[in-house]
Amino acid sequence: MDKLKHVLSGRDNDDDDGIMTEISDATTFSWSTRIKGFIACFVLGIVMSLMGSFFLMLPRGLTLFVLFYTLGSVCALCSTFFLMGPVKQIKRMFAATRIFATIVVLICIVLTLCAGLWWHNTGLAVLFCILQFLAMTWYSLSYIPFAR
Repeated sequence: MDKLKHVLSGRDNDDDDGIMTEISDATTFSWSTRIKGFIACFVLGIVMSLMGSFFLMLPRGLTLFVLFYTLGSVCALCSTFFLMGPVKQIKRMFAATRIFATIVVLICIVLTLCAGLWWHNTGLAVLFCILQFLAMTWYSLSYIPFAR
């Protein structure tokens, strides 16, 4: 269990990040609080995405669909900040092994918002939401060794 806690906390290597490590260590939550925050944020993200899917069935619900679905995805993505801390997570998001997956996720998020809020194209919005889901899955798999 300690090994799992060590890996999930983002401290799987012994490199010293200097002042950022000191700030991070001084402001971290306890392990149980981090897990609770992760679960709460992740579940909130899923609920928001599901709510967005229901809004699509309403007349003129495209805007709410796009906003709720995208905010749900971003919330689920940010839930990992509780496990590793925001600075370490952002560094890992843009690491060489997953930079392409991160960029694809961010592009899909932006295109989803554009399709729903500016272009008002339901077909494109749904397509970009599907691509956003697939990109988030690919991004998540990039954290599992040998899953890439």
